[in-house]
Amino acid sequence: MSTISIPRLFGFKRIKVNYAEALDESTAGVSVSPDKRYSLICSVCDKTVKKVHMHRERVVRDIPLGIFRKVYVNIHYRLVKCTHCNKIHVEASDVTDVGGPRVTKRMARLIQFLCETHTVTEVADLLQLDWKTVKNIDKAGLKEDYGETDYTGLRILAIDEIAYSKHHKYLTIVMDYETGRVMWTGEGRKADTLREFFNGMPEEVRQGIEAVAMDMWPAYAKVVEEACPQAAIVYDLFHIVAKYNRVIDDVRREEIAKAKKEDKPVISGSRWILLKNRDNLKDSELPRLEELLAVNENLAKVYILKVIWKYDERELMAQALTDWCTRAIEAELPSLNRFVRLIERHWEGILNHACHPISNGRLEGTNNKIKVIKRESYGFHDLEYFQLKIKQRCSGKQEKGQHLRR
Repeated sequence: MSTISIPRLFGFKRIKVNYAEALDESTAGVSVSPDKRYSLICSVCDKTVKKVHMHRERVVRDIPLGIFRKVYVNIHYRLVKCTHCNKIHVEASDVTDVGGPRVTKRMARLIQFLCETHTVTEVADLLQLDWKTVKNIDKAGLKEDYGETDYTGLRILAIDEIAYSKHHKYLTIVMDYETGRVMWTGEGRKADTLREFFNGMPEEVRQGIEAVAMDMWPAYAKVVEEACPQAAIVYDLFHIVAKYNRVIDDVRREEIAKAKKEDKPVISGSRWILLKNRDNLKDSELPRLEELLAVNENLAKVYILKVIWKYDERELMAQALTDWCTRAIEAELPSLNRFVRLIERHWEGILNHACHPISNGRLEGTNNKIKVIKRESYGFHDLEYFQLKIKQRCSGKQEKGQHLRR
C-alpha cells in the first residue's frame, strides 16, 4: 500500500516541512522552516548572502487539501543582512511574500484564477476568507497583468463612454477595433480624459493610427484631431440613425397635437411602426403603416427619407448625402432642418465611413458586457478595480464569462 508524502503536498522550494497535524475535522496546521542545505538569498536583489540577522515566524493560509478546507502554514523565516543592498531584508521564499496578504503564493494564484469566473463573494465563501482579502489579492494580480496600457499593434480605434454610476458618472472606453481588446479606460468623458490616453501613446504608434470610430461627441473628435491629425474620424452610422429616429418621433408627436379628431386614432400608438424597418414589420402592421402614411403627409415625408447611407466609394456617398439633404430641406419641417444642420457639421466624419466601414457596434457589445459586470457586482466601491476587471473581461481573448460581486 502506497503512502502519501506530506512534504510533497507542500512542495515549496528551499523549504522543509517540520510537521503537519489536524486541528479539527476541516482544519490542518503545518510548520515549515528554511532548508539550511541551501544558501541564503536576498528577496530584493536575488543575490546570495551569508549572515542571518534575525529569526521570525508568520502564519498564512494555504490552499485546501483533501478534507481540510482550511490549511494554516506556520512559516519560520529569516531576516538577512545583505551586503549588496547594504540593508536588512527578508530571505527569498517560495511560500509567501512577507509584507503581502497572509496567504501563500499558490493560494493567491488560486484566488486570482477563481475570480476570473466567479464573484468575489463566491470565492470568499468557498475559501472561507474575508471578501476584502480576496478582492485585494485579485486586484494585485490584475495590476501586474493590466496595470500598464499596451499600445502595441494599434491601427484602428473605437471610442465610446459608459455610465458606471448614477448622477452622470462616466468612463471613457478605448478599444482596439481589430482585436476587440479594451486597452484603456478613464474616468469622465471630457477632452482631458481622452487626452490622457494619447499622452501615454508613443509617437510612432500615433502616426500609425488610420481611423477612429466614435459617436458625435465633439470633445473626443477634438482630441483625436490634435493627437492623430492623419487619422480619419468615422462617425458611427448607428448613432446617426438613432438621432434620425428622434426626428421621426418629434414629428409624430407634433402631428398628434395637430391632428383632426378622426385622424388621431390612426397616428396615436404608431411609434414603433414608424421606427421599425419595413422588412421587420409584421403582416398585421403593414396595412396600419400604409393608412398612417396616407393620412398624414409630414409623417410620410420623414418616413420616406429614413435611409442609411452605405457606400464603398466616397464620391457616391457624398452625392447621395447631398441629394438627401436637399430633399429634407424641401420638406420644410423644423425637425428635419435641425437634423440637416447636424449632418453638415459632421459631414467629413460621415463620409469617412465609405473608406473605413467601421462602427461602434463592436464597442457597444463590449459596453453590454461591462454593464453585466457592473450589475452582477451590485455597483463598485473601488473604481480602479472595476477598470481592471473591464480590461481582463474585454481582453480580446476567449471569454470565460467572468463575473464580479464587489
